[in-house]
This record gives sequence, structure tokens and C-alpha cells, in this order.
Amino acid sequence: MDHNRFDYSPIIKRKPLKWPNGARVAVWVIPNIEYYEFETPSTSLYASNLVPDVLNYGWRDYAPRVGVWRLMEVMDKYKIRGTVALNSDVCNHYPVIIEEGKKRKWEWMGHAITNSKFLTGLSEEDERKVIRETVQTITKATGKAPEGWLGPALAETFSTPDILGEHGIRYLCDWCNDDQPYPMKVKKGQMISVPYAIELNDIPFFLGKGNSGADFMQAIKDQFDVLYDEGKTHGRVMAIALHPFIIGVPFRMKYFAKALEYICKRKKVWLTTGGEIADWYYKNYVNA
Repeated sequence: MDHNRFDYSPIIKRKPLKWPNGARVAVWVIPNIEYYEFETPSTSLYASNLVPDVLNYGWRDYAPRVGVWRLMEVMDKYKIRGTVALNSDVCNHYPVIIEEGKKRKWEWMGHAITNSKFLTGLSEEDERKVIRETVQTITKATGKAPEGWLGPALAETFSTPDILGEHGIRYLCDWCNDDQPYPMKVKKGQMISVPYAIELNDIPFFLGKGNSGADFMQAIKDQFDVLYDEGKTHGRVMAIALHPFIIGVPFRMKYFAKALEYICKRKKVWLTTGGEIADWYYKNYVNA
């Protein structure tokens, strides 16, 4: 079956994409700030069937206790605002993270209620409840309704984009198949895809491939160099996806900081957020 969510569009046949002030690359950094249930298995450093799984839960719990604060400090140093993929339960369990993010004018996009439960397999009614609660909780805690969405594990049902559109979501990051935004088809509202990262994502990069912090730094530099060169005539998006319990440990953060320094030394780079990318694309390419 065809997904019927968007039309095939080879990048060589598109109208050249231009970013603000002649920027070649729009760079956005996405901290995934998540809540994990104690009794439910989830992302693990070591395979385990234990319940409770104290070892892996503790490993993940490093994020709200230490990792996110180290990440904020480094991003502050290079004046980069985060676009947080936010489990709404974070608002209830770690409100200080929301307050510190608001001080930095970070953006917040929906990431469901908890990363211990995915959307896949839910009935349409139950999925609508999850998305509604996520949007309402984030809106109340941050003062602004989320406009973007990233599913836990990038998982969807066949109805997810339509339900998101019903709840005011304007951009979706689950479909990691492009270096530029593009329009998507939904029954209500408008939707675009904004490029997210599978490869420059610390979970598969470190856990899946066993790479080092230095490897991650080099991969970020190499990705940036190619996109920067291509962006001279046709703008590109570069996403860096992070989880504070992984990138936030000292021996990795050292190299991530060096990667940000490398990017920030270049001109014609738009250090931005998911919402700003979406706004620009809507204004200049979707609704122009």
C-alpha cells in the first residue's frame, strides 16, 4: 500500500530553498527530555528482563539529574536554543527543567506522555487521548501550545498525522527521509515534515554502533561540511538529536562541545529551532 502522506519529490527537481540572510544550512539541536516509568522496560544499556530494572532505569535517570544541566550549559555557551522533544510527564515530575528551558527561550514539541509507551498499536480513540493530554499538559506548563511532534521511537499509527493536525500540530519529525522540509497531507489543518536525525542521533550512534565521542564529533563536522557546501545553491537542514543520559556524560559532552564550536565559527549558518524552520517554510514555500 502507498502511505498517501506526501508526493515523491526528488531534490534535483525542486525550486531552490533559501534561508534567512543567505544562510546555507539551518542547524537545529533537539534534546529529547523524557520520562520513564520505573516498572516498564525501555531503552537499555544492557539487555535485561528484570522488573524493576534498576540498572537501566538508573542509567536513564542520569538525564534529569545531571545530563540535561550539562547539555544546557554547553548550548548556552554557543548561544544555541534547544527544540525539546518533550514527554509531557516531565512537566509533572521535573518542573524545574521546564522553568530553566523557559528562561533560555527553548521551544517545546510534543513527544507523547512518556517514552515507556509508544503510539503504535493504540486505537484511534486512545491515540487521540494521548495526543490531547500531551498538548494540553505542555501548553499549561510552558505557556505555549506545541507546534511540532516527535513520536517516542518515531512510532506512529496510520492515523497519527491526521490526529496531530486536529490538535494544532504543524510540523512532524518522524519521517527522516530528507534534508529539507516538505508538505504532508492531513485531513485537517496543515502539516510539513521537518528533517530530524537518525544517523546524527546519539542512541543509534553510540548504542547501536559502538562509536566514541570523538567519532560523533567528526560525524557532525562531516555532515555539516557536506550540507554547507550543498547549501550554497539549495538550502539544507541539519538536525542533531540528543538524549541527555547519553550525550550528557562527561566523556561525550567534551566532543559535542567541540563540534558546536566548529559549526559556530562558520558564517552563513542559521542556528535555529524547529518552529522557526517551520514558520519560514510555511511563509515562503507553502503559503506563499
